[in-house]
Amino acid sequence: MRILIYGLNYAPELTGVGKYTSEMAEALAESGHDVRVVCAPPYYPEWKIGKGYKGWLHRIETMRGVRIWRAPIWVPKKPNGKKRMLHLASFALSSLPALIAHAVWRPHVVMAVEPSLIHAPAALALARLTRARTWLHIQDYEVDAAFDLGLLKSKRASDMAMSFESSLMKRFDVVSSISDKMVERAVTKGVDRTNVFHLPNWVDTGAIFPLDRASEFRRELGIGEHTAVVLYSGNMGAKQGLEVVADAAVALKAREDIVFVFCGNGSSKADLQRRCADLPNTRFLSLQPIERLNELLNLADIHVLPQRGDVADLVMPSKLTGMFASARAVVAMAHRGTELHEAVFERGEVIEPECVSALTDAITKLVADPVLRARHGERGRLYAQERLSPASVFARLEDRLISLIGAVRPPHVADADVRIKEASVDAASASAASSSELTRVGRMTEAPILPQVEKID
Repeated sequence: MRILIYGLNYAPELTGVGKYTSEMAEALAESGHDVRVVCAPPYYPEWKIGKGYKGWLHRIETMRGVRIWRAPIWVPKKPNGKKRMLHLASFALSSLPALIAHAVWRPHVVMAVEPSLIHAPAALALARLTRARTWLHIQDYEVDAAFDLGLLKSKRASDMAMSFESSLMKRFDVVSSISDKMVERAVTKGVDRTNVFHLPNWVDTGAIFPLDRASEFRRELGIGEHTAVVLYSGNMGAKQGLEVVADAAVALKAREDIVFVFCGNGSSKADLQRRCADLPNTRFLSLQPIERLNELLNLADIHVLPQRGDVADLVMPSKLTGMFASARAVVAMAHRGTELHEAVFERGEVIEPECVSALTDAITKLVADPVLRARHGERGRLYAQERLSPASVFARLEDRLISLIGAVRPPHVADADVRIKEASVDAASASAASSSELTRVGRMTEAPILPQVEKID
């Protein structure tokens, strides 16, 4: 199949949508499909164009068998509601030439990735021109979140945006999302139930696994072996509600046996560092390279997953997959009845969002009970192994793509599918793997290779 993926974020971004889009593209390419991507230069979560790239240049490169067209984008230094809209619009406009260039290629499937929805009309137009089938994959419901978080406030603008979103979504042949609740939300927005598809984010439990020793980060950060580490790792933005974790650090500053580690970058990081400037029990790290991810996740005795209550079921935090795979205890903030609550309940501690006292109580409870921490960790890892295997997720994705275009598999594609499904069975039955026992997708998570580059002034 010829598959064109159209979205903002892509490797070498190490976290969020870019990570999952690139791994999906690479997996499809490895299965024998011709995959191309139209995206922006890397900028997330730092909100700064990545080293070696320029925000104002078109650029073509090849990474791990995927041909990539980079389109210019404006990246604000301090994003807010209006600046974000201009940011998204700049990519939607600048990416049109790269998109139009693929009309001659005639893709079988055009897949748009949300965020952002603003470039979805162009994806639909190209598909109509080339008679391709269309797929919208939703990682975040950005329209709902923008208004619920107060980034955009006008009632009239809200109604217009919701109407625009619903009209667009109904035009796609397939609308997928990463959790059952988010799939159901697509149905409530008017998408036919036969056109929705659950495509969860995945985790390679061969690459992320519990270590039988202390993490190297303990020594690097000067943390003693008997000190409990509460770790937040990921984007530091408005949706995360990280101020609650900072307030918990303040409340527990007298506890010399507890240290809070914040790892990541984002628009809220500077404010978070100011909040914690005088606290002896906090440490900060920048986003770590992918080859150190397992070492980082094993630093935690307790993973904390904050989330603002007003974005429940608009997003499903992708970082949860790695937390579970590391077999460490998780404290998540989620309202009862949300999918995050269902995922963590009985595999960790679930507390009400934005409640400092509930967070400190959960942390002190787990610090005092290592047996409970271990039990939560074991259950979380088993969940990751059984439900979030990349082999099984990609096999289902490929099956749906093939049924979408009504294609007959070439022999090499059919053989690859057999190998994928065999790997899925192996992954489900495997115990914690060593770092050398990487699966096919595990190899994709190695340090980024240097791409072949063609610059277009």
